[in-house]
Amino acid sequence: MFERFTADARLTVVQAQEEARVLGHDHIGTEHLLLALLRQNPSVGGQVLLRHGLDHDQVGDRVRGLLAGTAPDTLDAEALETIGIDLGAVREKVEAAFGPGALDRGPRNRRDRPWRFGGRSPFTSRAKKVLELSLREALALKHNYIGDGHILLGLMREGQGLATRVLADAALDFEALRQDVRAELS
Repeated sequence: MFERFTADARLTVVQAQEEARVLGHDHIGTEHLLLALLRQNPSVGGQVLLRHGLDHDQVGDRVRGLLAGTAPDTLDAEALETIGIDLGAVREKVEAAFGPGALDRGPRNRRDRPWRFGGRSPFTSRAKKVLELSLREALALKHNYIGDGHILLGLMREGQGLATRVLADAALDFEALRQDVRAELS
């Protein structure tokens, strides 16, 4: 499939890897693809997103905020207790199984990450789905190439990843965004 990618689409994938690295993530998700599209201002996807009011820094802040809200250390112990979860007991069990301070350890060294192969982070299943859907979008438009605009269409079509949540939180009209991308690709 990558042989059909234009230079902008390939750059999007490479830039998504860089976005994941900068954020300290051990995977490439839909959010990294969205951030990569926003890094490429002269490209179709980047220009359309900018016209619809998104910029890289704004989306990066939103991604970090959403991910920080799901980190274990930000859980509200009182809220968990109301549904019968004792955070202290959970911590004790984790430390009994993995050693004292297991929840307090920072990220592992790159060399300690067995999932790394050749220094590349793996794509999440949703990000892989986005790339597959970008091919479907290109075929539906009768294009024999996959551009970064097709990747943006794939992101919207996937509909479940963090990128979709960021786009929805920005109150974007998905149909208007789709039409704008398709018009640019024509």
